[in-house]
Amino acid sequence: MSDQNGWAHNGGALTRSFRFRDFAEAFAFLTGVALHAEKVDHHPEFTCVWNRIDFRLTSHDAGGVTERDHALAAAINALAGDRT
Repeated sequence: MSDQNGWAHNGGALTRSFRFRDFAEAFAFLTGVALHAEKVDHHPEFTCVWNRIDFRLTSHDAGGVTERDHALAAAINALAGDRT
C-alpha cells in the first residue's frame, strides 16, 4: 500500500525506490541523505545498485514505523526534489 508521498508500508517499514541518470548522481543523492541522517541520528537501510537506490525505513528499537521514519521519509523526498 502506497501513501501520497510515494512511500509504501511494507512489512513493518516504509519503502521506496529512486532512480537516477547514473551511479554518480545516485551516490551524490545518497551522500545528502547520509549527512541528514547523521544530523538527526536516524539511519536508513538502503541498497544502491548503479542508478537505483532502495530505502527501507523502520525504528528497530520501537519494532516498526514511527514518526521518526515518516520525518526521514519527508526529508529524503525533499532531497530528491522532482523525483518525488
